[in-house]
Amino acid sequence: MTSRASTLNPGHSLLGPMQILLSAVAFGAMAIFAKQAYADGVSTSSLLFLRFFCAGMLLLPWVVLRRLPWPRGRSLLTLIAMGAIGYAGMSACYFTALHYASAGTVALLLYLFPVIVIALSSLLGEPLTRIRLTALLLALSGLVITIGLEWSTSLYGLALGLGSAFIYALYILAGSRLTQRGHPLSSACVVTLSASLCNGIVVSLQGGLQLPASSSGMLAIALIALISTVIAIALFLAGLEKTDATQASLLSTVEPVVTVLLAAVFLHEAITLSQVIGGALILAAVLVISKERKPLETALHD
Repeated sequence: MTSRASTLNPGHSLLGPMQILLSAVAFGAMAIFAKQAYADGVSTSSLLFLRFFCAGMLLLPWVVLRRLPWPRGRSLLTLIAMGAIGYAGMSACYFTALHYASAGTVALLLYLFPVIVIALSSLLGEPLTRIRLTALLLALSGLVITIGLEWSTSLYGLALGLGSAFIYALYILAGSRLTQRGHPLSSACVVTLSASLCNGIVVSLQGGLQLPASSSGMLAIALIALISTVIAIALFLAGLEKTDATQASLLSTVEPVVTVLLAAVFLHEAITLSQVIGGALILAAVLVISKERKPLETALHD
């Protein structure tokens, strides 16, 4: 990876990191768009169905026209389960938590997922190295501070935010054990469409689709699907081709910071002491983990 990067001209070598940063900004904006959609009367299940369905419909022609290889057999079934259960479950916790906690706090809690992956991997037999133990202690300290100083926030919201991180960690562990898969974009298409089907069932059981009351709510949903899903995934995958995974993981830590800052500007959410201290410790844990020889890589992100 290093030898490949060394052959690139300076302009090209900067393109990959810039794409990863733009991807993090796009993902980080999702909570703000979601809050705007909620203010327009959209239910969580309807928002998730529209997000995944629109994203899947945007990805599908891209995959077909480029004739990208589709996953098959056991890999296909695993990806369907990852979308319908893992990604849909993580998103349900994350988006529901936004009803009860600030966008910044929810984003910071989600970013516990790399440390949870390390902890679960250790339970599955991987050695708990000094680097991993340090990351765990930093993340747990950040979690305690974030929750301990956020008593004004509903504990239900905090639990949902933590639940989204835990489910996403399971999602990543499942994906990392796929021995054979299609192109990343075709895999993303399978996962998003499977998640849309799952949320479509939930919507039907709840009495039908709940659309926004005005064009501003519909615009917020469109921005989630286009910017915070399709464009964010495409930028991340494109950037990952031009940089190494360690650098990508470091740059991705910008995402919750972007959410906190955007929430302060557009949602007028105060940047609390717990977010500053707890978030710094959580992000420090992610930075420590990135020092491993095989740093954590995510398949779809938020």
